[in-house]
Amino acid sequence: MAIKQEILKLARKSKSASASLAVLSTEIKNRVLLSVADLLLEEKSYIQTENKKDIAAAQLKGISPAMLDRLTISEKVIDSMVTSLRELCSLVDPIGGIENLVKRPNGLLVGRMRVPLGVIAMIYESRPNVTIDAAALCLKTGNCIILRGGSEAILSNIALAAIFKKALVAQQISEDAIQVIPTIDRAVITDLLSLEEEIDLVIPRGGEGLIRFVTENSRIPVLKHYKGVCHLFIDKDADLEKAVRLTVNSKTHRPGVCNALEGLLVHETVAETFLKDLTGSMLEQGVELRGCERSRAILPHIVAAEKSDWGTEFLDLILCVKIVTSFDDAKAYIQQYGSRHTESIVTENYSTAQRFIAEVDASAVMVNASTRFNDGGELGLGAEIGISTTKLHAYGPMGLEELTTRKFVVYGQGQVRV
Repeated sequence: MAIKQEILKLARKSKSASASLAVLSTEIKNRVLLSVADLLLEEKSYIQTENKKDIAAAQLKGISPAMLDRLTISEKVIDSMVTSLRELCSLVDPIGGIENLVKRPNGLLVGRMRVPLGVIAMIYESRPNVTIDAAALCLKTGNCIILRGGSEAILSNIALAAIFKKALVAQQISEDAIQVIPTIDRAVITDLLSLEEEIDLVIPRGGEGLIRFVTENSRIPVLKHYKGVCHLFIDKDADLEKAVRLTVNSKTHRPGVCNALEGLLVHETVAETFLKDLTGSMLEQGVELRGCERSRAILPHIVAAEKSDWGTEFLDLILCVKIVTSFDDAKAYIQQYGSRHTESIVTENYSTAQRFIAEVDASAVMVNASTRFNDGGELGLGAEIGISTTKLHAYGPMGLEELTTRKFVVYGQGQVRV
């Protein structure tokens, strides 16, 4: 009961702070973001010391290498957070902008204004850099945020939030604008999900189990994606050298993230040449290929794919390979096994590329590009708070606009309805 009351108290503080946060000027919000960027560099030693404590505890629990990579705050990760914060300052602040202002026949001017959503609860696993990305996006859009990270990153998340709070206080903004739940008790999540009066939106970010739990237990609207089962289709008109490069990058650049490649579809007319060209690079990178019968006839050394492998999010150096007979065969496979996250085609045929874009349903559909580009920063959003694979109210990486809603604004000169 004590914990439940503490969570309610915390959420009410966020709700109270949201009113003043919603009307902050762009200048002040940007000053905070630049200050956080500077503090991340100044406090680098402190951040990494806390992060190393989390890493040591995770290693004792036998965490996988891929998950350990997500947990680590390296020099590169800090630099990336700093870059994202500075880029975010250069982006247009959507709050207060009035769109589609039109004059009605009765003289009324009717438009729609961008406004914050209010209070957002973020429930996520590993990847402590999410703490900074999410807080920054919410600040820029005038939203308060309550962060509940995974137990494996608790010290890292508290350290990063403390730095953000320091920048808020320096600008005389309530530190309640960003809050980290300081306990690893899982019961807290259920308590948080019941606070429909205080919290406007929940965004879970992590494994499928976490997201399904949140969805099934929340009384608050949830914006989600269950998993990232991403495919690359090597068309009969593909540039095979390009196809090898894209396959290797999509799978091995960071295999433990949601936009990593999990399924490779190869048109039968180029399968033998392409797969033989690919196999050396995959072996060098330590990738285990699991193939259909036809692909194993070309590459006998690879593992036979089980039925359960198709549509699996491995988050590891494992890749399913299937030879398809046509574009329609590839599309049908994606419809059956994809997760509406990221789908990409390698082809030099413009008409085929356009068909793929029009007919394949995913939050990001790509032509001759690595699946790894389905990321807020890479797509020009500055950063992202998550990737939605549902269509209400956002589809794909959620940047600034996706953290707002629109209210109607009406300008009159004394009109009355008759």
